[in-house]
Amino acid sequence: MFFHPLAGGAALGPLEPWHAEEFAAVIVGAHDHLASWIPIPHVVTDVDSARAYLQRRADDHAADTRHCYGIWLDGALVGGAMFAMFDAPNRVCELGAWLVPQAQGRGLVTDAARALIDWAFRVRGMRRVAWHNDPRNGRSEAVARRLGLVFEGRLRSAHVNAGEQQDIHVWSILDSEWPA
Repeated sequence: MFFHPLAGGAALGPLEPWHAEEFAAVIVGAHDHLASWIPIPHVVTDVDSARAYLQRRADDHAADTRHCYGIWLDGALVGGAMFAMFDAPNRVCELGAWLVPQAQGRGLVTDAARALIDWAFRVRGMRRVAWHNDPRNGRSEAVARRLGLVFEGRLRSAHVNAGEQQDIHVWSILDSEWPA
């Protein structure tokens, strides 16, 4: 499998349907931690739903509308990063990420996001990469700040997660602002 190396023995690589068992185990195991922030734990509850979710992401990848990656640490899946929206014709995209609690504090999301933002600008010619997060998620905001993203504002009640309306903080960076 193709991997892009990250710091500390971690790697970033495509998250595909054949990862369904490992993906399901990680998502179900971290449900309580992830459920407040992202919708995946509300959809992925077992191997079959994991396979269906990853197949939809693979179909999105083939259509070039979303791209889904896993973050592995010492060979074990510990997180993911995804272009939740990838609009190549308009050259804009949105990136997000998640990580299990035991893998936090190592800079893995920052490293993965940096690699994917760089790819979006340098390889795919994107002009704008956005980062959305729940305002209560300080770790996600810290990633945006570390990467030099600009805070654009709060979208009130703009996202539904687990049946709850949530606000979204919007951050972005333009290709002209990304370091050479």
